[in-house]
Amino acid sequence: MDCINVIGGGLAGSEAAYQIAKRGIKVKLYEMKPLKFSPAHSNENLAEIVCSNSLKSNLITNACGLLKEELRRLDSLLIRCADEVKVPAGQALAVDREKFSALVTKEIEKNEMIEIVKEEVTKIPESEITIIATGPLTSEKLSEEILRLTGKEKLFFYDAAAPIVTKESIDMEYAFTADRYGKGESDYINCPMTKEEYEAFYNELINAERVELHDFERRELFEGCMPVEEMARRGSQTLTYGPLKPVGFDKKYYAVVQLRQDNAEGTLYNMVGFQTNLKFGEQKRVFSMIPALHNAEFVKYGVMHRNTFINSSELLDETYNLKNTNIYFAGQISGVEGYVESIASGLVAGINAARKFYEEEKITFAEETMIGALSKYISTPNDDFQPMNANFGLLKCEERFKSKIDKYNFFAKRALSQICDNS
Repeated sequence: MDCINVIGGGLAGSEAAYQIAKRGIKVKLYEMKPLKFSPAHSNENLAEIVCSNSLKSNLITNACGLLKEELRRLDSLLIRCADEVKVPAGQALAVDREKFSALVTKEIEKNEMIEIVKEEVTKIPESEITIIATGPLTSEKLSEEILRLTGKEKLFFYDAAAPIVTKESIDMEYAFTADRYGKGESDYINCPMTKEEYEAFYNELINAERVELHDFERRELFEGCMPVEEMARRGSQTLTYGPLKPVGFDKKYYAVVQLRQDNAEGTLYNMVGFQTNLKFGEQKRVFSMIPALHNAEFVKYGVMHRNTFINSSELLDETYNLKNTNIYFAGQISGVEGYVESIASGLVAGINAARKFYEEEKITFAEETMIGALSKYISTPNDDFQPMNANFGLLKCEERFKSKIDKYNFFAKRALSQICDNS
């Protein structure tokens, strides 16, 4: 074995290929474009950005901004390219999409250690070190291979995720911890509503603006993933007999929204049964009408779209390595969500694939860094695992602060000092 394979030339795959090549190892970077395009892609270049051109905030007091700064300090090719082709966007890093993908392609093509192979991969070479970074629209044949490799129940084809809020932002004056009928160990946080509160919430929910799905996504909607707003349109009492049913609690409650712990530290909670197609701003507006969530900090909004991701919480370690194999995953297929998060996963997988090639010890990033916190999240057992983006709720913190900005400044300073140690 004289090279490492990277399957997929998107954000994660391009970053992984660069990280491997700079460590003196030859890379075969497989990209099926232009021979074959997914339903969402049209550009022949590598690292194509298909949705928003924003890579979110550049401020280190923002979780994604901190992640970008960590990546800069670790010599991320894609963040460097993004900085070079940025367009005015206030405090955010936004790029000219065409120039960005063209620049990444140019940098990869001129790298003598990287060979771009333009073909669709249908078989995974398990005896060779390989990074699978095929994105949320992995081809059907390769999906079948991943099914074989990971087990049928470990691959998901439809991302129906509910919003996630920070525990500290839930107003417990309007909420209580309990399980229905007093059974269990009070694992849920319950957010009750009166009839008047529910009716106001319901009316806004059914009239809120939605994201339009692609045709190929719309065809795949099925009953088990019904968006909460679609369920509500079936009748005003549908939710009170479904995810908002008050059964098992005090009879004075007309509807009860349940929040379930989403990470091991108990800092994040997801809204049970609230998968949705509402626009992000509408989710914030409408779901904040729930009394206990009137000041909620949403670290992840709900989504309903075509996606392919593995149950990495069971399958991967903190280096994105499929346990006890030569295979790594990176990008959204690994359970991270977002452009910058995909780049970060490619960087971690690339570094560790190179170390495996040289038979060196793997590198895990400190949990105090955003890179490390994401790696820990996707590799920690979680019965309700869903893709995650960078957010400060992933970071441990025992200290108390006078304000959020003080807290976020502390997170940033601590993380960047750890990144210096890792570099």
